[in-house]
Amino acid sequence: MTQPETLGRDAVAAIRPDYPEPLWIQVINLINHEIATGVLKPGMRLPPERELCQQLSISRVTLRKALSQLVEDGVLSASHGRGWYVAQAPAPGKDFPNSLESFTETANRLGLASSSRVLRAETKPATLDEAEELGVAPGTPLFHLERVRLLDDVPIAVDVTRLPASLAPSLGSVDFSTASFYEALSDAGVEPFRADATIEARESTGDVAEHLGLEVGKPVLVMRQAAVDQSERPLFVSTITYAGERYRLRTHFARTR
Repeated sequence: MTQPETLGRDAVAAIRPDYPEPLWIQVINLINHEIATGVLKPGMRLPPERELCQQLSISRVTLRKALSQLVEDGVLSASHGRGWYVAQAPAPGKDFPNSLESFTETANRLGLASSSRVLRAETKPATLDEAEELGVAPGTPLFHLERVRLLDDVPIAVDVTRLPASLAPSLGSVDFSTASFYEALSDAGVEPFRADATIEARESTGDVAEHLGLEVGKPVLVMRQAAVDQSERPLFVSTITYAGERYRLRTHFARTR
């Protein structure tokens, strides 16, 4: 088992005391991100606690709270006297996480096969509303990707995503029936770091109900995400409509003063 000398280069900058999220939640999100991007690999030992505290400018109490939660989540394992390790194989059956991971990564973590039915993959000029969301000029070419997402051939969600085409010009040639959107972005040198999301319950409309195999009016959960990179540059916006009975979000709540 190998031990990295440090986390990713931008790890220190990722922990922001001025953010509303508690520091231990930020540490959890950071380590999940390092694992998702391959900086930390299964079986790898994390740097010593003292070194991590110095890198991230946090206390040992804050660090241990985050690491203990990651152990509970099945992301890390602890070995007494030896340190903290990335779990060899994430435990199946966990709920969808509160960390930023792709649908494909979630499926792999759950031990399920992910696939998509591509409904639309095209480039169109940004409307006024779309331009405002992404911080671009109206008329800027946006890549529109609309898919039905499936786990083991069961339709779970309808995903509509938009991003400036210039960020990843190669997306138009990717077969998204099997390819991961996040992996395609990574191949283009684009790495999502954080996403602000809202989730609300709705009644399914005709098109969504048909795609998800629901009766019209059945409950769905609509999640809207706006993703940015580490420099806070807007990357993409997504509207993901989940079949209400097939999706569960796990999150953390912390009391702050």
